[in-house]
Amino acid sequence: MADETKEEVLLDISVKDASGLYKFYLNNERLIIGVVGVFLFLFIWEYVGAIKELVNPIFMSAPSRIIKAGYAMFASGEIYNDLRVSGLELAYGFGLAIVTAIPLGLAAGWYRRLNYAVDPFLDALNATPRVALLPLIIIWVGIGIMSKVVIVYLGAFFPIIINTLAGVRTTDVRLLKAARSFKSNDAQIFKTVILPSTVPFIMSGLRQGLGRALVGVVVGELYAATAGIGFMITVAGATFQTDKVFVGVIIVAAAGVALTKIIAAFERRFDKWRPGFEGVQ
Repeated sequence: MADETKEEVLLDISVKDASGLYKFYLNNERLIIGVVGVFLFLFIWEYVGAIKELVNPIFMSAPSRIIKAGYAMFASGEIYNDLRVSGLELAYGFGLAIVTAIPLGLAAGWYRRLNYAVDPFLDALNATPRVALLPLIIIWVGIGIMSKVVIVYLGAFFPIIINTLAGVRTTDVRLLKAARSFKSNDAQIFKTVILPSTVPFIMSGLRQGLGRALVGVVVGELYAATAGIGFMITVAGATFQTDKVFVGVIIVAAAGVALTKIIAAFERRFDKWRPGFEGVQ
C-alpha cells in the first residue's frame, strides 16, 4: 500500500513538471497505449492478409477488404433488412426477459417458499444449453422471428432472474431490523429497503443477460432463419465470402460493446455488494 502511494505521488510530481505533450501522454497513457496496440494489430493483419497476401483470402481476410465489403453492403442496402430482423429479435426477446425476470426474481427472493418452488427449475434450465432446445422451439413456433425471440428470451431470462434473486437475498439485515423497529409494513420495507438494495444486482444481471441475448440472436439465426445477421454470416461462410463474415461478426461485437457500455454506465451508479437476508414466510 505504501509503495502504491509513493508511486502515485511520484506520478503526480512527474505530471506537474512535464511538458505539455508529455503531460498529455501521462494523463492518457492507458488510452494511448490501447489505441496504439489496436492500430499495430490492424497493421500487422493488413500486412499479412493484403499487402503480402501470406494467407489465402478465403481463409483470412484483411481490414481493408472488410471495410470495402461493409461499405458495399451498406451502400447497396442489402444489410438493412438483416439489421432490422436481428434488432427486432433482440428487442422483443430481451425486453420480454426484463419484464418477466425482474418481478419473478424479486418475488422469489422475498418469499422463501416461492424460492423453494422455482429454484429447481432455475438450476435445471439455466444449466441446459439453449442450442439443445432449438429443435423443440422450431417445432413449436416455426423458423420465423418468434423462434429467435424465444432463444433470446431464454438466454437473457436466467442471468437477470438469478442476479435479481441474489440481490434480494443479500439485503443488509440491519436495514430490515431498523425498518421493523419503526413499524414499517412489508410493502414499505420492500419499496424503501429491498428494491433499492437490489438495483445493483439487477443492473449486473441486465449486462450479463444482454451478452446471452446477443449470442441467442446469432445462434438462432445460424440454425433456422431466412434473414438476420446470423443468417448473413451463415450464407457468407457457406459461399466462402470471408469479408462478409467478418462484417457480421464486427456488427454483433460493436452492438454488444455499445449496449453493454450503456448498461454499465447505469450500473456504476449503485453499490455492488450487500450482506445477506434469509427471506420471509
